[in-house]
Amino acid sequence: MQVNYQFIDTLTGLEDFAKSLEGVTSVAVDLEADSMYHFQEKVCLLQMSSGTASVVIDPIQIKDMSSLKPLFFNRKIKKIFHGADYDVRSLYRDFNIQINNLFDTQAACMFLGYKETGLNAVLKQKFGVSLNKKYQKKDWSVRPLPEKMIEYAVADAAYLIPLAEMLEKELEKKGRLYWVHEENKILSEVRTVSNDDNPLYLKFKGAGKLDRRSLAVLEALLGFRMHLAERKDKPLFKVFSNNALMKVALKKPVDLPSLKKAEAFSPKQIKMYDNHVIDMVAGALQIPQNELPLYPKKRAPRVDASVAARVKALKSWRDSKSQMLEIDPGLLCNNLLISAVAVQNPLNAKALEKIEELKNWQRKEFGREIIALLRKAATVQPLRHTGTKKESGL
Repeated sequence: MQVNYQFIDTLTGLEDFAKSLEGVTSVAVDLEADSMYHFQEKVCLLQMSSGTASVVIDPIQIKDMSSLKPLFFNRKIKKIFHGADYDVRSLYRDFNIQINNLFDTQAACMFLGYKETGLNAVLKQKFGVSLNKKYQKKDWSVRPLPEKMIEYAVADAAYLIPLAEMLEKELEKKGRLYWVHEENKILSEVRTVSNDDNPLYLKFKGAGKLDRRSLAVLEALLGFRMHLAERKDKPLFKVFSNNALMKVALKKPVDLPSLKKAEAFSPKQIKMYDNHVIDMVAGALQIPQNELPLYPKKRAPRVDASVAARVKALKSWRDSKSQMLEIDPGLLCNNLLISAVAVQNPLNAKALEKIEELKNWQRKEFGREIIALLRKAATVQPLRHTGTKKESGL
């Protein structure tokens, strides 16, 4: 699809564009970043459409994006995204942009029970168009950007306003529009959490299964990878893969032959970093036992039989209700919420209000059913087994 657009790469152009949107009711937003190519990812392109005009904004050339802040903060203008989580975090991280009146078309599709909620699948279903994903994984930080890449980028936002209008009507018809509005309000406030003071292995998949010595090796390797990635301005996975680091943590090579035998690194990587890796492994092996890192394991709290019975009853209700509504069970009521409700056991509306994990739409839509279910469960005490098989006649 060919979309007419204006390319904005000056502060004056950005300020003029921001002023031109003061009277609109909706604006579609999408962005491109460079997380596949650099250590510190950043927003490289911002695509916006008001329905009548489309623009592509270059934040690499425009150092000051603050003129867009009033637009995003304005509660009277709806900001339409598809899959907004990453975009919301990125806009706040890079430009301190806060978003009010957000509408996520992907969230809307999920609450309507769509089987496929990716933008390409939804646009194909609604408008019979297919987006060209040829440039999806390109480096958006390069300048000048090829015109074809810019055309690709602007196409993602072009259909969002009419798509949002269609989805809102469907949600209204099903009585779920206010569900999505509340979810969107929560989504507009997500932020990237800093992990500066915590061990790196806490965000490494599989680290929790390692023994303490292997965990020490892994932490040393993760620190080395972080240092190299920042120095080379590359994403972590392009320095060493997670799989490679896990192999070294498990096999703990202390010389060149054993490092090669571990089959974790390429010949080029071994040639460049063999001594560093071997030294880190050796250092981790010398750490006293009582000073080794310990992965924080959360012990599952002992669950009373009555709580377990309520969890089971709530899950059965949730699965049946979600099937009837044709939406994902976890969307209706996730397991964390079920556990909170089962433990607190609210038997009236006042008690239900105290459950912080419960959203307003869930409380309003299903509160009475939940209370009735818990009251019924309270009259059925679970059978407690205290004797041996022989004593119980089994």
